[in-house]
Amino acid sequence: MKPVSVQSIPQFHRRSIRLPDFDYSQSGAYFVTICTQKRECFLGESAEGKVDLSPYGDIAAKYWRQITERYLTVELGEFVVMPNHVHGIVSIQSDSSGTDGVGAIHELPLQQQPRQKARRRMLLPKIIGWFKMNSAKQINELRGTPGKTVWQRNYYEHVIRNEESLNRIREYIAYNSTRWVFDGENPAGRPDHQELNFWKGF
Repeated sequence: MKPVSVQSIPQFHRRSIRLPDFDYSQSGAYFVTICTQKRECFLGESAEGKVDLSPYGDIAAKYWRQITERYLTVELGEFVVMPNHVHGIVSIQSDSSGTDGVGAIHELPLQQQPRQKARRRMLLPKIIGWFKMNSAKQINELRGTPGKTVWQRNYYEHVIRNEESLNRIREYIAYNSTRWVFDGENPAGRPDHQELNFWKGF
């Protein structure tokens, strides 16, 4: 199938479907994408249908796996580190104590808190913040660039609502490394209809 130029489809760039009154601490599964600053490709190189991780990519993979050690109510599903981004499925499990596994209690209903303050207290943003902060620190230590921005400030997340969506996302992540040439985050990529249809599906 003929690739489609990113420039010819400006609406390709994914927007985070962030639900304004949704509590991203509650039980459920989330599809997350985190990109490097300016989409710089330093986490690895794509060759022969796979991504060979750089030492920086190894660090990203290490801290992603350590999320479950830091947050006891979290399980990780399929994930992949690409040259300039990370895709992963994060599942938050219920906790009868009302905490996120590290002692933070969500005391007020979301609608009673200022939106930005409430969001900072949610578990999913805490998880992503912890991952970004710790992986960036070690990456910068390794490359001798203390304080340099490693990850984009924002990230994409999608609430996975059913088994069909979960399986579609799992498949996308599993084959993402084989389709780097079509990846919308690839600065030289030319997304084909399969790539475009996946993201339009949200």
